[in-house]
Amino acid sequence: MSFPKNFLWGGATAANQCEGAYDEGGRGLANVDVIPHGSERWKIASGERKMFDFEEGYYYPAKEAIDMYHHFKEDIALFGEMGFKTYRLSIAWSRIFPKGDEEEPNEEGLKFYEDLFKECHKYGIEPLVTITHFDCPMHLIKEYGGWRNRKMIDFYKNLVTVLFTRYKGLVKYWLTFNEINMLIHAPFMGAGICFEEGEDRYQILYTAAHHELVASAWATKIGHKIDPENKIGCMLAAGSYYPYSCRPEDVFAALKDNHKNYFFIDVQSKGAYPNYALKEFERNGFEIPYKENDQEILKENTVDFISFSYYSSRVSAYQYESEKTAGNIFESVKNPYLKASEWGWQIDPMGLRITMNDLYDRYQKPLFIVENGLGAKDEADESGYVEDDYRIEYLREHIKAMKDAIEIDGVELLGYTTWGPIDLVSASTGEMSKRYGFIYVDKDDEGKGSLRRSKKKSFEWYKKVIASNGKDLD
Repeated sequence: MSFPKNFLWGGATAANQCEGAYDEGGRGLANVDVIPHGSERWKIASGERKMFDFEEGYYYPAKEAIDMYHHFKEDIALFGEMGFKTYRLSIAWSRIFPKGDEEEPNEEGLKFYEDLFKECHKYGIEPLVTITHFDCPMHLIKEYGGWRNRKMIDFYKNLVTVLFTRYKGLVKYWLTFNEINMLIHAPFMGAGICFEEGEDRYQILYTAAHHELVASAWATKIGHKIDPENKIGCMLAAGSYYPYSCRPEDVFAALKDNHKNYFFIDVQSKGAYPNYALKEFERNGFEIPYKENDQEILKENTVDFISFSYYSSRVSAYQYESEKTAGNIFESVKNPYLKASEWGWQIDPMGLRITMNDLYDRYQKPLFIVENGLGAKDEADESGYVEDDYRIEYLREHIKAMKDAIEIDGVELLGYTTWGPIDLVSASTGEMSKRYGFIYVDKDDEGKGSLRRSKKKSFEWYKKVIASNGKDLD
């Protein structure tokens, strides 16, 4: 046994990192548009510094990104040439509802995605659609305070009802919220939340978390009602925490960090708040803002599968002053046994197998790896060709680990979409120079370039991997 016969190989992008055309086709302004490149990016993404519109002196990479809005046919043709079985993309909420609280959707936005999905099917590519990949219309933030406000649930229900209805028969696989646990780490990017002086951050974050969890359950209910064929999943930024040592305190620190990371998925997969969270809420004086039939909705509408991003494992220590390392926004104690990428993200293929086992043991539901890849500074020649053997090596080792989890450990895996099959804007840094793709895009960190697409060495390699269903990794 190796990869299942119908295994879904492909790649993943996000609207705000590739589409551009931020003010075309009736699209409204979103939170992801006003997060600039540069030193202020993290303060704004985390809600510490308020930036609700474009300001002088800043470069906003999402305005144009790689202009996939105008290039999607060319890009999907390249995905088709690689043999993609699936393409994970996201919907820009403000393309469908420019302000977010309208009753009627924007037809031009709906038509754009309809055309895109039909283009995918032309090449036998199954769309895997993230309903919200950090996108939140700015009007909903200015008027309602983002996901801190319960009214967001109804706006979201309206959005998903429109999407499930319009794209019935075109889209089967859906994800409700991208990396839902990122809400805690990057509140403005993840949930449109900015903090005022003196506000109780904990109360606001977990109130917003409750609203997103209830909205996700409603989406699952609505999606299954409109089309029983729909498969609806959750999505977390994953990567198991290792204890720094066998010291019991370090082991317990890792257990607690894993609890914090699994919290959202525990609710989405099991249908109720876990006891460890209830106890923590009690200690922090937080009461879950249940209304109406929230508990019933959560219980009766758990997800069909668990999807996740994996870039690196993490390390937990109890009162240990050690060198730290970054990885998908999560700071961690540095693991001395691992190498790191140019951005300090530690490379750990075995960690993917461990994470897969942890998730499958915990939830007993099919898994879907929807992000995994290596951000690197590619050097392109005059024709745009990149000799990216380092990327091939990274992906090869992770695919081997994935294969072992399936073959040896018995983990059920639906598919694998590498992050950024085409170069796009980095969510964490706003850079173009942090490249992930099999396809090179001629654009730099200042927004200059022709946007020309060209194939890297890894393009033909991944094509071969897909054609052999993961057997040929050389």
